[in-house]
Amino acid sequence: MTAYLRPQAGDPAEPGTPTSVDVTVDGRPVAAHAGQTVAAVLLANGRDTWRTTRVNERPRGIFCGIGACQDCLVTLNGLPDIRACQRTITSGDTITTQTGATLPTTPTSPTVSSPVRARVVEVVVVGAGPAGVAAALAAADAGAQVLVVDSGRAVGGQYNRQLPTEFAAQRPDRLQHEWKAFAEQRDRLADHPRITYLPDTSVWAIEGLRLWAQTGPADASGRQPFAIDARSVVLAAGAYDRVLPFPGWDLPGVYTAGAAQALAKGQRIAVGRKVLVAGTGPFLLPVAESLVGVGAHVVALLEANTLTTVRKGWSTDALVASSKLREAVGYGALLARHRIPLRHGWTVIAAHGADHVEAATIARLDSDWRPIRGSERRIEVDAICVGFGFTANLELAVSAGCTLTTGPDGGPAVAVDANQQTSTSGVFAAGELTGIGGAALSTAEGTLAGTTAAHHALTTPADHARATDARGDVERGRRFAVALARAYPVRDGWKSWSTADTLVCRCEEVTRGQVEAAAQERGLDDGRAMKLTSRAGLGMCQGRVCSRTVAALLAAPGEVPKPTMKRPIAVPVRLRDLANAEESPETVLDTMEEQ
Repeated sequence: MTAYLRPQAGDPAEPGTPTSVDVTVDGRPVAAHAGQTVAAVLLANGRDTWRTTRVNERPRGIFCGIGACQDCLVTLNGLPDIRACQRTITSGDTITTQTGATLPTTPTSPTVSSPVRARVVEVVVVGAGPAGVAAALAAADAGAQVLVVDSGRAVGGQYNRQLPTEFAAQRPDRLQHEWKAFAEQRDRLADHPRITYLPDTSVWAIEGLRLWAQTGPADASGRQPFAIDARSVVLAAGAYDRVLPFPGWDLPGVYTAGAAQALAKGQRIAVGRKVLVAGTGPFLLPVAESLVGVGAHVVALLEANTLTTVRKGWSTDALVASSKLREAVGYGALLARHRIPLRHGWTVIAAHGADHVEAATIARLDSDWRPIRGSERRIEVDAICVGFGFTANLELAVSAGCTLTTGPDGGPAVAVDANQQTSTSGVFAAGELTGIGGAALSTAEGTLAGTTAAHHALTTPADHARATDARGDVERGRRFAVALARAYPVRDGWKSWSTADTLVCRCEEVTRGQVEAAAQERGLDDGRAMKLTSRAGLGMCQGRVCSRTVAALLAAPGEVPKPTMKRPIAVPVRLRDLANAEESPETVLDTMEEQ
């Protein structure tokens, strides 16, 4: 176990002393503080695994860090399948190691309230990251009543993740780039008379312009499902890390780059003392910065693309490249100051260890990302952070009937028109859903989507001046997205990193060999058919981690993979809560009645 809580002394955020909270882990009292997640408590107390897999009883703990992968499930107060990375502790919590599939030790009866009847919400924004916040402000400024529904405890999303208020940080700005601009947006959203913000709320399904949601602690029992009827919906659900499989990637101690940053920025947890960061894309740089900020030693940052590829990609748009020059220089200075080697054309191809990462094998790659024989090196590390771009959260968009397209990076994305409207009337999309392009593009798309969604809901003429300005920002942002994809492509040679015995599906522990055998024996090339045949993607995460990988393995050379994105239930919801829910066509939030 190597993850640890950064000491308060010397922390650049200058956190205060959070209130102590009484918590037990497997029957023993442990140190815990208000504002910590269950995962943070476990990691800070020497636990990096707390459940085993259903098939082979392999140890699991944190992997994605944002609630997508389901690796970190734990039993809390007798209730199983609680995502430790999403649940904030409360006094008296009893945390228990979860072995495989577990049933509640004590049956719990959820408290079901009567349906609330209220008026239709004019604009509903799903997600409170850069795109969602911008959309909410733009829609409210255009005169609409806006409801922001977000699964987080505070606005910001993954990009502007904040420390818990319980940490009482004196200098939270030291953990964020462009903090002043974000803080102004955050405060304006909180004070806006036409915006209602609903945190700790998950939208688990969408039917036309009706959204089904639940509010309360993540994965708790008794979260009352309720409906939100909207005149316009802006989907701004963001994305999660894309990880490519290699031998040992399922070992505890291998994290997504996003998980490492989320734990560092949001909980002040360092995932290891000697950490290797590998993958492709500029996101690896702020991840390394976050790790340094919590006291980790980053032994190397491996960029899979060569420096020539990166330069050629950025040079396709000189205006875009020059706009990022200052930021690149700043990160370069950071790496030099902390003596972190940046190696282009290298990656990690294997992780080693018994029950935890102890070492990694890295190798130099050719132009197609195939390891160059003889270049392999083994280095001692206790944590590996990997990220090869992102995959959009498309469940709600697919359920809403939105047409999908291919984003600049080759991944699936929502198709939108010049107003950010999808193929479904009244449903707009912004941010990473429409193609991976960074925070600036997300903000621009959010502003445009919010503006046009408000006019759609109010049936008023569009504000052409505001929309024109926003479209200009979107155009510039999309130029950046195209250059980004060209500078950091994912080459097909990654398939050579794995063997027939390498796991592809973490949940069901399906290997690459099993996937390929099923495809060959039955002639399958469809992700859904593969799921039913091989069980790849049939586990708790429903293919969020593996479906894109499986699709790529099944695709013919040069063919664009088509991962299975259809998941009618977008996030976990307990069947008991659905069974006890009282459905009403007028069920909406009463919090909107006062506005």
